Amino acid sequence: MARTTRRRRRKHRGTQGGGIDRRGRAARPRSRQEARARARKQMGNKRDQPPTWSGAIGRAGFGAGIFLVAVLLIFKQGVGQSLGFAALVFLLYIPMGHTLDLFLYRRRARARQREHEERKARS
Repeated sequence: MARTTRRRRRKHRGTQGGGIDRRGRAARPRSRQEARARARKQMGNKRDQPPTWSGAIGRAGFGAGIFLVAVLLIFKQGVGQSLGFAALVFLLYIPMGHTLDLFLYRRRARARQREHEERKARS
């Protein structure tokens, strides 16, 4: 005998108060262009933030880790000497990375300011 009721396709998670929480509230992008536009918008917001020392420390740690592996495997140096070089690189990469981030941030800020002034002049 055929079913008279249609089966639910997705699981709804109910709360004690009787509400139903559904996953995926944000609509999926309908096209590739819409997905790219959404990604650019999210990335633009992140790039508009001023650089932080913690970000520079994280990138310096990543770079020093790669440097450590390279010195150990490619140049076949001892572990102690490799750790010393990696620590030195880590300490040098922190201010260099922050300075580069600050330079790029200021350059993007100037470009945004120029674009804003051009839009203002047109209207």
